[in-house]
Amino acid sequence: MECKRIVPVLRMLDVEKTREFYLDFLGAELLGEHRHEPSMPLYLFLSLGGCELHLSEHFGDGIPGANVRIETGGVKAYQQSLLAKAYRYARPGLVKPPWGGLEMTVQDPAGNRLTFFERES
Repeated sequence: MECKRIVPVLRMLDVEKTREFYLDFLGAELLGEHRHEPSMPLYLFLSLGGCELHLSEHFGDGIPGANVRIETGGVKAYQQSLLAKAYRYARPGLVKPPWGGLEMTVQDPAGNRLTFFERES
């Protein structure tokens, strides 16, 4: 077996706040969206720095409060760019965990946590 990639599906509860957080604040790119019918839940496809994330209003697609770890480079510069946006719901800090590296965690409007981490060189 060879694993190619992981695409997490995170639950969203408020479409507008989710769009504001992921697209405006984090700088994700909208790849697409789908609804079976106008009154049905929305499903979003996003790309964030080469990582694909899916967000869903569907009841069975994840539970609010998930935690996703995303390995990245340049976490300190990314953190500074987020702080410069003065987003009213998050001011992410940097943490040096006991196991090394550098981490930044942000929480989306549904309580899902995205931890961006960089390993020590």
